[in-house]
Amino acid sequence: MAQLDFNAHEVEPTQEYTPLPNGQYVAVISESDVKPTKKGDGRLLELVLVVIEGEYANRKIWTRLNIVNRNAIAQNIAKAHLSSICRAIGVMKTNDSSELHNIPIRVTVVCKPRGDGNSLTNEVTHFAAVNAVADSAASVTPTAAPMPAASPTPATPASVVNTPPWNRPVERSGVGLADVNMAI
Repeated sequence: MAQLDFNAHEVEPTQEYTPLPNGQYVAVISESDVKPTKKGDGRLLELVLVVIEGEYANRKIWTRLNIVNRNAIAQNIAKAHLSSICRAIGVMKTNDSSELHNIPIRVTVVCKPRGDGNSLTNEVTHFAAVNAVADSAASVTPTAAPMPAASPTPATPASVVNTPPWNRPVERSGVGLADVNMAI
């Protein structure tokens, strides 16, 4: 038996968080870290994004970019996403991932089945400048209203399964982007 000095009246209970509906959200990168891949033969850049506008403000989204990977396609996709992030926030060259923090960015989020097959998780599929959607919609039709977010729709299982944040190890590698040799 463990002794506890805890009063549940002083702490709000946890809430069940379901994945965000498919759609576009304005967010900021609040945290970043470079970690080894699951097999230990590569490195991934883990980004924590926080939605800053709308109904889902303050919700977090995690994404992982395989910046060093034996699979050249996975590595190129990650570098393309990182390039999209840098261009969207106006940081064209960076040596430290913290330089990407706290700058608004528009992200496209889709729901995908988790690896366990029992629930859904979010995946960030695109990064763009905050004004990119508004500018392109205005050039087509000045009165165009934003499209509503679609309801979550199960898709076919992804070939790459992202581990949800609550199943990830909490250890920090202490490695920044400056420590990873990557040319974009």
